[in-house]
Amino acid sequence: MKKISFSPPDISELEINEVVEAMRSGWITTGPRTKQFENEIAGYCGTSRAVCLNSATAALEMTLRVLGVGPGDEVITSAYTYTASASVIYHVGAKIVLVDTVPGSFEIDSEKLAAAISERTKVVIPVDIGGVMVDYDKIFAAVQQKKDLYRPANDLQALFDRPVVMADAAHSFGAEYHGRRSGAAADFTCYSFHAVKNLTTAEGGAVTWRDRPGLDNEALYQQYQLYSLHGQNKDAAAKLRPGAWEYDIIYPAYKCNMTDLTAAFGLKQLARFEGLIARRRRTAEIYDRFLLPQGIERLAHAQEDRQGNYHLYLVRVPGISVEQRNDIITKMAENGVACNVHFKPLPMMTAYKKLGFDIADFPNAYAQYANEISLPMHTLLSDEDAEYVAENFIAALKECR
Repeated sequence: MKKISFSPPDISELEINEVVEAMRSGWITTGPRTKQFENEIAGYCGTSRAVCLNSATAALEMTLRVLGVGPGDEVITSAYTYTASASVIYHVGAKIVLVDTVPGSFEIDSEKLAAAISERTKVVIPVDIGGVMVDYDKIFAAVQQKKDLYRPANDLQALFDRPVVMADAAHSFGAEYHGRRSGAAADFTCYSFHAVKNLTTAEGGAVTWRDRPGLDNEALYQQYQLYSLHGQNKDAAAKLRPGAWEYDIIYPAYKCNMTDLTAAFGLKQLARFEGLIARRRRTAEIYDRFLLPQGIERLAHAQEDRQGNYHLYLVRVPGISVEQRNDIITKMAENGVACNVHFKPLPMMTAYKKLGFDIADFPNAYAQYANEISLPMHTLLSDEDAEYVAENFIAALKECR
């Protein structure tokens, strides 16, 4: 019996050697490799700047804070997501507004999104599930539709004439929408480089943003630096200059910077990235060949207007119950195959129930969750492994039906 992990990291000698070199350099916190990684991310995404942080959660929260979002404000996101998309709204003191998905889809419903926008709405957070970008044309149409309600509260917010669109792109680094890479579609885009992601730094994240008239990219970059390094006006490199020990604390801020050790890891992951995506695509093609003839639905990565990055292979089995879905996952585990579910909607979680959310108000999100199974998807899977997963999945499905 094979043992198929769900999503182990793909670490080569290139990453190991680069991390060792960073350690030998003596520069192990935020330094030259972090700055290089930021520049390469921005170049890859097609943006002017990028900021590297220690997680996507930090990227989301620091962006809300840089924008000045706080108590009295509302931020809208999808009910079908991981908690980080919403918990950051709670962290800054704003009100969480959850919106259901489109029927039969993992995407936030843009019509319901528009209906949820109020005079207090400052930001909307669409979520790119599984590595496929949402329909950003519809998202921007929704916020433009309600732009007369927008009430900017500071100079940065005033550069926008409608609520800011901040993409939770934890899954979608390298994906494309209408030929634009993730990072250049939303106003702000926040990435995860967690261990299970297509590009990993073990733990890490980044934020990019689009150029905008009146937006000073350098000043915005410096704001992120202040917020992520305790509000200190000098980083470690600046303080090393002769006699330049003195610094000021501009704001009692936070600590969520990326280190050169993790950036070193990321630099070599980025160098290998296109090959990693190609391997994932090959696995998805094998799954498609086996599973689509069985009537199994899956999140399509290759679509007319977008190209996903094959981060997750999400399947839905029409007609099965939650209990049958769970039985299938158990049977797969008994045959050595680790599966998962992405995601259990937030209104089903204790924390969000306590905030007053009820899954009955989000029937489409629940329907997506009830029969969803995520199959192993990573670059260490061989063709034979992928076929083994697919064959066992079909067998488990027949046994549970």
